Amino acid sequence: MTENGKMNKVIGERIKAARLVKGLSQEKLGDLLGVSFQAVSSWETGKFIPDSDHLAALAKALDLSLDALFVDEEKNWELGRINYDPEHMFTRVKVKAEEKGMFQTLRVLDLLRPAHGAQPRKSKYGFKASYTVHPLTMACHALAMGLVDDDVLAACLAHDMVEDAHMKPEDLPVNDRVREAVRLVSKNMYDPNDPDWEKKYFENIRENPLACLVKCLDRVNNLAGMADAFSRKKMIRYTAETDKYYPALLEVVKKTHGWNDAWWLLRYQMMTMVETFKRLL
Repeated sequence: MTENGKMNKVIGERIKAARLVKGLSQEKLGDLLGVSFQAVSSWETGKFIPDSDHLAALAKALDLSLDALFVDEEKNWELGRINYDPEHMFTRVKVKAEEKGMFQTLRVLDLLRPAHGAQPRKSKYGFKASYTVHPLTMACHALAMGLVDDDVLAACLAHDMVEDAHMKPEDLPVNDRVREAVRLVSKNMYDPNDPDWEKKYFENIRENPLACLVKCLDRVNNLAGMADAFSRKKMIRYTAETDKYYPALLEVVKKTHGWNDAWWLLRYQMMTMVETFKRLL
């Protein structure tokens, strides 16, 4: 068998495997693509490969990237942990807050475990951790960028308490600036039946620099953890949403006094991930 013939056979096997995972018959897949079941069969046996007119629709129907069909050899990567040590991060933030007299941060830290401790972090690969790892990672990220600021750390730690722990902004032991930032980034403050809610959500965040910073830190952490927790469909949605809305939020961060270094790092981290995901997804 020629090299092309071997590759056609591999591609065919991948098409068949993906079709079976989706629970589609050859006839049903053919109907979705506007071709006969004989055409699908010829692809799966390696007699032919799909032409360019059908490739995009085929990838969409099978929930695959084109790379997943055409790479020379499959790679069975073993996904490793990124940073799931909430105890170490908790201690780091607490020590820094005590050292600098950041009393809001200390008060919110006391709420963190009651609010999120029983909430598991979603994982597709069996990595078990409390959801506290997410806000703690954001706070440590802020510290690593030199943002040793009580409002910033308290907002990072509290940003999901209204949305996920069903607290009210006015109940948070923080000042009005932090309460407003947390309120703005909490999606449950918007009507999901409003067709324009997402546009309004990001427009309102853009009016508040602290909310912009928190939302950008949140998104970088979400993007970094997508492989562990998100379906491919959700990865695509997050990538598109980031590409659409976050450059404007980053511009607000850039223009805020003292945050230029944070802007550069957040933009670099966020956009390099997004451009990579565009290529792979």
